[in-house]
Amino acid sequence: MSTTSKDSGHGLQLGFVGLGRMGLNMVHRMQDAGVQCVAFDTKAEAREAVAKVGAEAADSLEAMVGKLSSPRAVWLMLPTAVVDTVLDTLVPLLEAGDMVIDGGNSHYVEDLRRAKRLGEKNIHYVDVGVSGGVWGRERGYCQMIGGPETAYKHLQPAFAALAPGVDTAPRSPGRMGKPGPAEQGYLYCGPNGAGHFVKMVHNGIEYGLMAAYAEGLNILHHANVGREKQEVDAETSPLEHPDRYQYDLPLHDVVEVWRRGSVIGSWLLDLTAIEMNKDPTLKHYAGRVSDSGEGRWTALAAIEEGVPAPVLTAALFGRFASRGNDMFADQVMSAMRHAFGGHDEKAAKGS
Repeated sequence: MSTTSKDSGHGLQLGFVGLGRMGLNMVHRMQDAGVQCVAFDTKAEAREAVAKVGAEAADSLEAMVGKLSSPRAVWLMLPTAVVDTVLDTLVPLLEAGDMVIDGGNSHYVEDLRRAKRLGEKNIHYVDVGVSGGVWGRERGYCQMIGGPETAYKHLQPAFAALAPGVDTAPRSPGRMGKPGPAEQGYLYCGPNGAGHFVKMVHNGIEYGLMAAYAEGLNILHHANVGREKQEVDAETSPLEHPDRYQYDLPLHDVVEVWRRGSVIGSWLLDLTAIEMNKDPTLKHYAGRVSDSGEGRWTALAAIEEGVPAPVLTAALFGRFASRGNDMFADQVMSAMRHAFGGHDEKAAKGS
């Protein structure tokens, strides 16, 4: 487990709200590094779980704030849709000089609004884009940070505790001397919104990488199409060279060999290999791919900046299609083919 030493928290105390898939593990990691957490979640079982990792559990926001020393710092690890509701209760409990950290996947535009709101009370607002998922407790969390630099410096022990550490990747050629925060796995990106802006684009890139792996593996998955019975009718484009597509490929082994020495190796590929080793057919997945907002916001930013991003936007639209949101468009096209050429729809495979 990659953590920092027990005394590396330098006496920092942190309130923490939201003990879901990532939050509980983040508290656990900070506690191990000497950052003392007072945690709250609406679910009693979550509060019981956080007490078992050494943090102090509170049964309300009021109780949590009451246990914190000034200047108070409260980290929110919540769905973006509920952040404002929690702030409505939390902010009146805080004082000038206190800090609120949003570690969820909020839109950076919302950060700007919230920072202005809290700034009117002289409360510092810090936005932190966090990447690491459910594996973060062991691997650490990459963090992209925006907000007042004074607040960043005060909270730096928490960022360092959560970060993966320099040993998780070889040093880039030319990097000399003592490793800086970026090499540790966290980075102060600039004023409010900068952290979530960088994380937004990070997730947009993630969409594109995932789509590239998925599309490539799908081509390999269908590399035996030449063995299938070819339909001969006016509605089917013929496979001209079925002899070229006669491969039944062991995809779980393909992704495994790609992990070793290939230029397309990555943690995403590692995770794909884990899943495909469990079940090469992936039959337990329906293929409905959700999006939590960052890909949309990245596409919007690209449009407003006038920057082309065809791969990232295509990956986002692919997720929409996976949920059946292209069905009516497909029906329109089928209707037009029938209208102009009398083309009847073919039955789907397996029906």
